Amino acid sequence: MMERVNYPTLHQLFIFITVVEQRSFSKAADVLYLSQPSVSMQVQKLEDTLRGVSLFEQTGRKFSLTEAGEELYRYARRILNQMDEAMLVIEELQGMDRGRLRIAADTTAGVYVVPAILGEFKRRYPQIKISLQVVNRASVQEQLFSHQADLAVMGHTLETPELTALPLRSNKLVVIADPSHRLAGRKAIPVEELGKETFIVRESGSGTRASTEKIFAQHGVEIQIVMELSNNGAIKQAVAAGIGVAVISLATLELELASSKLITLDVQGFPVERQWYLAHLERKRLSPPSRAFLDLALSMRG
Repeated sequence: MMERVNYPTLHQLFIFITVVEQRSFSKAADVLYLSQPSVSMQVQKLEDTLRGVSLFEQTGRKFSLTEAGEELYRYARRILNQMDEAMLVIEELQGMDRGRLRIAADTTAGVYVVPAILGEFKRRYPQIKISLQVVNRASVQEQLFSHQADLAVMGHTLETPELTALPLRSNKLVVIADPSHRLAGRKAIPVEELGKETFIVRESGSGTRASTEKIFAQHGVEIQIVMELSNNGAIKQAVAAGIGVAVISLATLELELASSKLITLDVQGFPVERQWYLAHLERKRLSPPSRAFLDLALSMRG
């Protein structure tokens, strides 16, 4: 008779994976809607199931994975990915009668591009559960590759055969300033002239930040960063207050331009044309809700 093995539960593995990917027991607890003691207890039970092996090691206030923890994470992620595939196959048998849709979007697309598509999707498929995570570009890619999101909308994608990225919508980047700025009203401003200005930029990891640095580097201009902010709303407020200028997506400016709270500067080479992309993993089987969203989003391209 085959010896019975005491395997970890999928619930324990899921909690373990969440702790690893959130890099924090407390953040994992928030994501899972559990208390931190509950998360710690499940990880302890997992270690007990593995005959007392330690999965984490503590160094001061920080913790890291042990060698055993790293190995378990790789296998646990593979197991959960396989379960996701199994659930998708079952969902396909049920069609669009039920299911879930998980989307990750960068901070600009998540506020100004995706909601309109989701609104139409929800009207067509009210029974589908929708999750939208709005994070910076680096986190969007991380969620996609770790199978935490089915689809992603972002302004920059990795050039890799593992990823399919379809153009979704034009993303024009413009230079903004307050209406009383010294360059207001000037035509064909040389890019080099902006080397004299102070810039308000997004945080590292942002697609707009990466584009801004690339654009000015191509012209040999080193921008002077006076402030780094994590969202477009804060950047617009800072520019309106006269703190500096910024490069931002035109899609975010409808209200501010209409009310003359902000202006766009006529800088040579601007607007800079970029794209938002709808991306998914090449080898990942798309569920019916994911396929329906992808088809709808592409049909709504203007």
